[in-house]
Amino acid sequence: MRREALGAAIALAVITIVTLVMVRRLHSTVALTGVVLRQDSDPRKQLPISDTEVTASNGEQTAQGKTDASGMFLLKLPNRAWRERAISLEFRHRGYQTLEMTAGMAGHLYVARMTPIPDLIAAAGAHEVAVKDVRIRYSEKTTSRANVGSIAKTFTVPNPGDVACANRPPCSPDGEWKASMGGVKIDAGQGQQFQNARVSCIAGPCAFTKIESGAAPPAGPNITVKVRNWSDTATFLVEAEVTRDMPVDAIRQDYPAIYGRSMDFTLPASAEGPSIEADLGGQEIVFPLGPALQLSWAACTLETGAGQNKLYRCELKPGYQFQ
Repeated sequence: MRREALGAAIALAVITIVTLVMVRRLHSTVALTGVVLRQDSDPRKQLPISDTEVTASNGEQTAQGKTDASGMFLLKLPNRAWRERAISLEFRHRGYQTLEMTAGMAGHLYVARMTPIPDLIAAAGAHEVAVKDVRIRYSEKTTSRANVGSIAKTFTVPNPGDVACANRPPCSPDGEWKASMGGVKIDAGQGQQFQNARVSCIAGPCAFTKIESGAAPPAGPNITVKVRNWSDTATFLVEAEVTRDMPVDAIRQDYPAIYGRSMDFTLPASAEGPSIEADLGGQEIVFPLGPALQLSWAACTLETGAGQNKLYRCELKPGYQFQ
């Protein structure tokens, strides 16, 4: 009886596991993912095509999506409705020939290459406006170190000279004479720094003094000098320039990579106010790149990558040609 009960329990467990697996398969989804590129024999010109309409069909049902700025598409299909059926994919985009291809259920990364429709204006032999000497201009917030003043401060280190130390520190470096310690600490002020600081003995028996610390103060918000004197009173001078970091807009210029009728360029996350400067039909014109990325002569997309860097892709509109 025990064996029969154990066998029944095992059989029930197997049936339960199989049922759970089948239910999960029936209610899970499958993902079809891939990218859409421009068809070209030169790999450098196989640029991503954004906003491509992607339609998947199994003969009875359809699912739709669009590619993002990187040309990627992701269609999530219900496993129950699409399992074990052939799936056809259709890609549509204005300016490109419609592309159809067959897809499996999963386990593939699809790369769809769409062939551009020949430019009707160019095909008719019409004159194209030349776009040349293209530059990218933008600004970045940065700081510039400005000299806002200087200091010249004196201090004295009093000491009775010609007195034996008698093992009563502080003493001269050789332990022979009674010495005194003195110095000064100077603050540059809020948000300011000292640069090129120097310390000198300018009066008194300088030969019987030693700058223990701060002889060549490093750049920083304060200066600290400590001096040993084992003769009569000596006078020291501290001089330095005072600087402040000022926020400024630095103008940067870059150049795009141009292949055929497309150009790409990247800007750092800190870039502000990007614009495109170009010679358009013999005239130097500045085209601000606002949030809508609207240009009269090119269609542009923006993709934000790692570190929030910005990748711009622009393709010429009919009637224009890079030179």
